[in-house]
Formats: sequence, structure tokens, C-alpha cells
Amino acid sequence: MILHHISRKALVSGVRGLNRRLFSASRRKGLVLGVYEKEKDDDGLVFTEAAASFDSSVSGKLRELLSVSGPPLKLGKSRVFYGLHQDFASVAVVGLGKKGVGVCGKENWDNCKENIRAAVSAGCRQLQDLEIPQVEVDPCGDGQSAAEGAVLGLFEYDELKSKKKFPVTPQLHGSADTAAWEKGVLYAEGQNLARRLMEAPANYVTPTVFAEAIEQKLSPFSDRVIIHKRPQSWIESEQMGAFLSVSKGSEEPPVFLELHYTGSPDSSQAPLVLVGKGITFDSGGISLKPSSGMDAMRADMGGAATVCSAIVTAAALKLPINIIGLAPLCENMPSGKANKPGDVVRAKNGKTIQVDNTDAEGRLILADALCYAHSFNPRAVVNAATLTGAMDVALGSAAAGVFTNSNWLWEQLHKASVITGDRVWRMPLFQHYTKQVTESALADLNNIGKYSRSGGACTAAAFLREFVTANHWAHLDIAGVMTNKDEVPYLRKGMSGRPTRTLIEFAAVLATEP
Repeated sequence: MILHHISRKALVSGVRGLNRRLFSASRRKGLVLGVYEKEKDDDGLVFTEAAASFDSSVSGKLRELLSVSGPPLKLGKSRVFYGLHQDFASVAVVGLGKKGVGVCGKENWDNCKENIRAAVSAGCRQLQDLEIPQVEVDPCGDGQSAAEGAVLGLFEYDELKSKKKFPVTPQLHGSADTAAWEKGVLYAEGQNLARRLMEAPANYVTPTVFAEAIEQKLSPFSDRVIIHKRPQSWIESEQMGAFLSVSKGSEEPPVFLELHYTGSPDSSQAPLVLVGKGITFDSGGISLKPSSGMDAMRADMGGAATVCSAIVTAAALKLPINIIGLAPLCENMPSGKANKPGDVVRAKNGKTIQVDNTDAEGRLILADALCYAHSFNPRAVVNAATLTGAMDVALGSAAAGVFTNSNWLWEQLHKASVITGDRVWRMPLFQHYTKQVTESALADLNNIGKYSRSGGACTAAAFLREFVTANHWAHLDIAGVMTNKDEVPYLRKGMSGRPTRTLIEFAAVLATEP
């Protein structure tokens, strides 16, 4: 009896040990699978190809568990099952909504792609909460969107916190959609780079540090990229008086960051020029902002962050196009040297500007950058800037506002945004607004509209147009899309990095055109 008891204990102990080892090995991996909504109540479950294959490998247990574990999964909702498969300790099944949906004319995006992004991000986050370090993701019929949902959804800026989110590495489940998955990872990592730059505190990301960070990110592509970090002496030699008038209020020296990516086999091909507002902290200057919420102004370089991140991604994708990136970088601070309301400054093109509000500084630095952009004989000029609170009032976080003198350019940007789900919306550039910034008491232009707040985003765009002669120019006011609360389900709360993916997609489509 004693011998039998001992051998039984040893056997149970051995089995438990084996189970622990198996669980220990399998718990390192999780799986995200997709399921569509039923078309009719009496329909069976509609799995994706990968989910159907998995269900078959476990003899229909997944279908059985889904049927008895609760109501059918709605879009973006997820349910986790444990111990279904020896290779995966946890399997998250996510709702993809209705099958076969596509571009929605009313919403101006592709419902299928957006549904995949939202669903995959929900599944990955659930497995992250379970501290599973490796997660395989069902491509759900669109590997790029699945990768974007996974990589964007898992990102959180916690670099300065002691307690960090559990690190998860998403990877493609199967090998059918590898190229699309890898492309999606690059698109999402580009947006995450912009998020990281925007979220970091202003004392960590100064103009100098911003330029160095982008230089470091572009270093693997040195055969196709030239970087110029232009110092104050160069800015002065270029007679960028508007830019200098903003930077002089701060102790941090300004930097004019200039990126040249030569991806086209024809190095003489006219470049796409991207210009980004790079105010690394905006206090408002002498026209000081209210203290409440001022910390968010560390992200006032969102235009520069998205533009530079798009160029980093274009280089990683080896897009066959020539792109030049321009980012005037400085702080807007109050001091004895700062711009004062009523001061008059002279821009690079010789036009004088009456600065009636020092908190309307973004348009001043962009004015000189736009003038400089024309020296490259550009194919098109696109600038991005967190320019006006009025843009946020007008569109909120639904879309970035686009002001353009070119129908062709608008169509290209709009098409790109439908694909990425990071939408744009066209805004007016009427002479009505131009009159409001060109009637100034002391100078050629005034940096605010004569009717103050009315149409603020439109008068800001009209001001910028005074420094543009190119036939194809677009100004993206991205102030409304700077942050995310819970509007975009696959982005966590914080700085959004929008519209980086739309800029990348725009450049990618342009690269295919003659």
C-alpha cells in the first residue's frame, strides 16, 4: 500500500510537471482570430479562412464554445478561450462586423479595413492584459489592416514610467499575406514614431533633439537620404525673419531640418515637398495661453512629427519617388526678447507681417518654410500643422482639414485617406478670407483675421497662401486630430500621430504615377 501510494504520487507529480512545462511553453503564444456577424439569425457562424482552419484543427471546439459562451460577437468585441490548442494557451476571437462591406461613401473610408483594425487591436490588447509576449494575428483577408490594428493598438507611451505595459510582439498567423502584413507594420510604426515624438515632454524633445531623433531613424537609409540640420546662422542667411521672430523668445536654439529622400531612379524628378510645423512647445508667447491644458502644447510639433515620420516610412518602403521634408523647429516662449503684439517682421519673400497675436506663431514659421520650398521646383507642396483651435471646433477629431488650390491634389489626398481610414475634409480658400489678413494697419499682412475668431482656420490658411506660388499646394490643419480620447478605437488615449499613414499612402500612390 505504501509503495502504491508513493508511485501514484510520483505519477501525479510527473503529469503535473509535464502539464506545467507544456503550459509554460504554450503560454508564451496567443492567437487572434476573426469572426463575422451573422447575416440572419438562423445562419451559422461565419469564420475567416484562418479561423475556420483553426476550428477544424480543434475538431470544431471553437465553434462550439462560441455558440455556448454568450451572444454573437459584435464588431470590435472579443472573447478569450483557454487551452483549446497546445500551441496557443489563449485564443482571442474578435468580431469583424458584417462580411463583404467596403468603401462607404457617407463615411469616406473603407468599412472593411477599419473594422479589421478595430477588431485586431481589441484582441491584441486582451492578450496583452494576460501578459502573453507573442501574439499571432489572423490577417482577416487584409494583412496590412490587421498589422496596422495590432501595432497601433498595442502602442502606449510609457518610456518615463517605472511601471510599463507588458511588451507584446504581434506576428502574422500563417504565410499567405506576408508582404501586406510587413507593409502594414511599417505604416503603423511610422505613425507610432510620430506619436512618440508628440507625446514626449518638451524638455526631452527640444528642436535639437527632434532633429537628432529623425537623423537617427533615417541612418539605415543613408544611401538614399541626405539630412541637413540648419543652424540659426543659416536661417539668418536665408532671411527667414518670420521664423526667427518666433524662435528668439526661447533659450533653445532653432533648427531648420531639411530631409532629402531620393527614391526615384531619375534623381532629377521633381520632388514632392512636405513641410511640417515644428513648435516643440507653444506657450503662446507674450499672448500667453491659459495654463489649463498647456502641457498638451508639447505636441505642437505634430506637423513636423507626421511629415518626418512619413519620410522615414517612405525610405523603409523604398518608394520610387523623390521627397523633400522641411521642418522649422523652435519653441514659442515669452521673454524679454520675444515678439510683442503689434511688432512687424519681414518674411523670406519680403512681405511684412504685423504680429497682433504671438500665439498665432505657426503660420509665421511656415511662411518662411513655404517660401523656401519653392526653390526645389516641386511637383507638389503639402504642409501639415496643428495650426488653429478653430479647426478643432469645425471638424473635431473626425478629419484633418485640407485647404488647397489644386483639385488634383485634393483628390489624391482624399483617395489616400479613404484607404487609411485617417480622413481628410476639404475646406474653403475664398478671397473672403484673404481680405481679412491683407488689410493690416502697419504691414502687408496681419497674422490674425480682422474679425478675430470668425473662420479662424480659414483665415490662417489664407495667410499661408500669401507665401505660395506653386500650382499644387495643400495645407493640412491637423489641430483637431492631434489627440485621441476614445474616438479611434485602435488608438489608445494620448497623442495620435495623425495623419501620418495618410501622408505615406499619398506618397506611395504618387510614386506610381508618371
